[in-house]
This record gives sequence, C-alpha cells and structure tokens, in this order.
Amino acid sequence: MTLALRLAQQGQKVTLFESAPELGGLASAWQLGDIVWDRHYHVTLLSDSHLRSLLRELGLENDIQWVETKTGFYTGGRMVSMSNSLEFLKFPPIGLIDKFRLGLTILHASRIKDWEALEQIPVEDWLRKWSGRNTTEKIWLPLLRAKLGANYTKASAAFIWATIARMYAARRSGLKKEMFGYVPGGYARILGRMQEVLLQAGVTVRTGCRAASIRAAAGGGIAVKFGDGSDAVVDQAVFTGPSTIAADLCPELNSEEQKLLRGIEYQGIVCASLLLKRPLTPYYVTNITDTGVPFTAVIEMTAMVDPRAFGGKSLVYLPKYLPLNDPMFETSDAEIQQTFFTALKKMHPSLSGDDLLAFKVSRVRQVFVIPTLNYSKKLPPISTSVPGLHILNSAHIVNGTLNVNDTVQLAEREIPRLLAQTPREEQATYARV
Repeated sequence: MTLALRLAQQGQKVTLFESAPELGGLASAWQLGDIVWDRHYHVTLLSDSHLRSLLRELGLENDIQWVETKTGFYTGGRMVSMSNSLEFLKFPPIGLIDKFRLGLTILHASRIKDWEALEQIPVEDWLRKWSGRNTTEKIWLPLLRAKLGANYTKASAAFIWATIARMYAARRSGLKKEMFGYVPGGYARILGRMQEVLLQAGVTVRTGCRAASIRAAAGGGIAVKFGDGSDAVVDQAVFTGPSTIAADLCPELNSEEQKLLRGIEYQGIVCASLLLKRPLTPYYVTNITDTGVPFTAVIEMTAMVDPRAFGGKSLVYLPKYLPLNDPMFETSDAEIQQTFFTALKKMHPSLSGDDLLAFKVSRVRQVFVIPTLNYSKKLPPISTSVPGLHILNSAHIVNGTLNVNDTVQLAEREIPRLLAQTPREEQATYARV
C-alpha cells in the first residue's frame, strides 16, 4: 500500500491488486464476537519513525495512545514479572552472575553496528559465548524455540541482534520504559484511512484478485492473469507476496532467480484470538520458558488498549509459530480451541469455560523469513530478468525484523529504484500484486 501511494504521488498510474477480500495482509482486521480488531497482534514503538511518519501523513499520529506496558514470564509453572530492574534482579530461573551476563548480552547487541558479521555465526553459538550455558538454556533457547521451533538451529546471530536492537531503541526512546502505542480503532481504522488516501491519489484498488501467473506480455510490459480468468497488462509489476509463491507465479524467471526465491525459508503462524470476560494478568506479553505449552506466548492486548474499546472485555492472542508444513495448519478450530484453552486454564487455574466469549483462529503459512547463515548474500534480486517485473517483499528486510515499521521503511527505500525503471517523460502503469 505504501508502494502504491508513493508511486501515484510521483505521477504514476497505479492499480493495486489484492488477493484477499480486504486490504492489509498480515495487518488486516476481522470480527471477533462483537468487536472488530487486528487479526494478529501489533504495536507501535516510539522508535518506529517510518510508520509514525506515514500515520502523520494519514492524520492519525496524534491519535496514538502511548502506554507503559509490563512483561511477564511463565517459568517453573508460575507467573513472574520482569518489568523493571528490581524484578530482573529477583528473576528466579537464573542467578546473579547469569543475570549480569544476560544484561551484558543485551547491551552489547544494542551497540553492534556490523550486523553482517553476525550473519556468519549461528545464533546459539553467539548466545552461549555472551550469555553462558545456563542463561542460554534456561532463557534464550526456550524463546528461540518458541519463535523458530527446530529452525532456530538454522538462524544466525543477526536474528537476535535485530530483535534486541528494535526493543532497545524503543526503550531508549521511551526513557527506559517499555512504551507501546496503538491507534484507537486498531488497524481497521488505519487501513480504512489508507484506502481513502490511495483513492484520493488516483490509485485503483481491486480486492479479491488472486494472481495465477505473471509473465512478459507479447507486446511488451507484464501480463498478470488472475484466478477468475481475468487479466491485466501493465508496464511494470511489483509482486509483494512471499518469495516461494513468486517462484510459482513467475515461470519466466531464470534458473538462478528461481533457485534464490525457493531457497528462502519461511516460518508460519497459527494465532488464536480470544475474547474473555476478564483480564488474565497485567502483562502485555507473557513469555513462556516451560515446555509442553502449545502456544508461543500470551499477548494481552487489553493490558495496552483501553478495555472500553472492547466493550469492557479482554482480548488475548495465543500465537504458535510453526514450519509451513506443520500439521497444526490442518487442525480444526475446535481442536485448537480445546488444546489451547486447556493449557491456558492450567496457567490460570481460576479461568473457566464461562469466561470464554469468542475464539477464532488465523493460519498463515508464510509469515516471516528465517534469517539463515549469510542470509543477505543469498537474496534474490528485486528487479528481475523479466523486463518490468519486480519482486519486493519482507524477505528483503535484511537488518531488521518483520513489523509494520520495517515494512514501510523497505517500501520507501525502494521507490527510487522502481521509478528509475521508467523514463521520466512517460507515465507508466504499475501493478502492485
């Protein structure tokens, strides 16, 4: 959406084709019970300058509500708060020396500038060097497994660096406090306003248009065929979906491009949204280091968002990050509800079935890329061997993490490259597919 807006503002004729019935992708909203909110959990950090700039342009930045949040851990079968320095010192799973090394690891990572060197080091090796065996095994590895599963063994140290760097920047901007923000109305409101601005800029928006193939057109340009049999011919096309799907849709790419695109490894997510009668904890996020819990963390949106936005109810997310071929993607909502809610009740014994008002499951097989060793050296090109065809997606975020701010930043960074493909005296027709 940012690409489409910026291209249109530069005088290009742009059509945005979206496969889903609504705009937004991973940031889209849906209805849960009697509320409408984000399908997946999102926050804005004080350091998210690119997103905040876009929200300012949309007239929404001044509406952001900033909240100091708390963090919890479920460890040793009980809840422990780790929201300030004193609680960190009291944190039971690790001793004082281990805590010192953990703090040193975070401080060291926050000061690293040469992230490319970290791409050559397995993340576990780097963490063991800086945090030691005990902290790595009791804190870091459970968190890595929660996010990456068995794929954590493929990840480089750049993964943990990018995560620490973003959160440390947020705390620095927030005067050492964990300040998170949200726009009242959530992404439903942001995306609705974004669509208004796109239309005002002259962008044509077509939803429900799933691409079936993208090829060079006989008379020049790019021919896009859609699943319903319709097609479109444009001068330039930018495909923004996952790299592996791009390889399937674009058969005219050369063998090296196909190899690079198919070499990108994705991690998926099964994310349950729960609407409860009451809150569970004061923590925005509860990290889980105990084994046997079927979800990655507990995200209590109501610890940040005013409960009045949800009619006094509590909105909770239970994410589970998985490889894209995991059988849970085929598991029914009813089975996931039974498994997840049983585990949640074990964590919170006072919780009962009567407290659950709504339960809904989102499944996305390709959410974020696993930053494997030497990842930035294995990226497919953005402008391809097919004249006029560009592939730009979150795989090209090589020194950050998957979040809305870094995605907007990626789009802004690549606009000059895309505009350079079009002679200045011409007005090209662009398709963002």
